[in-house]
Amino acid sequence: MAKGSVEFVLRPFEGLPGEPDWVALKEVVPAATATARTTKEYGAKEVLVTTVLPQAWPALHRADGVILLALQTASSSGDASRDLAVALLEALEVEPGTAIETIGLPEPGPRLQDVLDLTVPFEVTVQTSFSYWLAPDVERTSDLEAAIEDADAGIIDTAPVAGVESAYWCRMGTKEFLRWAQPHDEQVVLDGLARLHAKRESGFADGKFIGYFRSCGLVVPVWELARGTEADELEGPIAEFLPRFTAALESTEPLDANERRARAGLVARQVTLR
Repeated sequence: MAKGSVEFVLRPFEGLPGEPDWVALKEVVPAATATARTTKEYGAKEVLVTTVLPQAWPALHRADGVILLALQTASSSGDASRDLAVALLEALEVEPGTAIETIGLPEPGPRLQDVLDLTVPFEVTVQTSFSYWLAPDVERTSDLEAAIEDADAGIIDTAPVAGVESAYWCRMGTKEFLRWAQPHDEQVVLDGLARLHAKRESGFADGKFIGYFRSCGLVVPVWELARGTEADELEGPIAEFLPRFTAALESTEPLDANERRARAGLVARQVTLR
């Protein structure tokens, strides 16, 4: 490793409140915000974490003084937490109305776990528009309105599922899906899903488990739902599914032959996002 380079971190958001939601907002939720705050050492400043900013900016010091930190940006190093901390600290230093357009290649230094107050809950709000990019009192010219409308056109219908953490329903075209970011180690989740899949118990709500994303050291299983299923119809089925899913995750028995075959099939269908 080159001198002064940042070491690779498999789970960059480990230790932050709501680690699965950090991953979900970074990878599978198109438009959302969440709450955070820097520590007293870094000014106890409120931070609005967002999925994306215009032109893939890493951060923005909005005209009204609000700091926005974007997750859906390309990582410069092997540690997304370090990259985001660099963008956040730069945003704290610039004048309101200034965007952090690039951060370059960070050297070792403070990570989000060092910069953020870890007692502040990471409370997610799914958004239907990117209008929050602008301060409320900013004059909205025709160009600004057009830019927001253009960005909004790319938002797929997404909603959190009540009664469970880090689970997001979405509609893509004529199909509906559930993407559920898991807080457990990848191998634990894969073994649990394999146990259920081998017994044909991995689906719910007349839907089927179809694969998973892996990102930032966590797994995001994906279910294709029965056609027309709405987000508010999932709370009951997930509550019914959760006990057997939890039991499968907690099992320490070695996988049998059928479960090992099921697991191999799951791995073949994974999508590694980054």
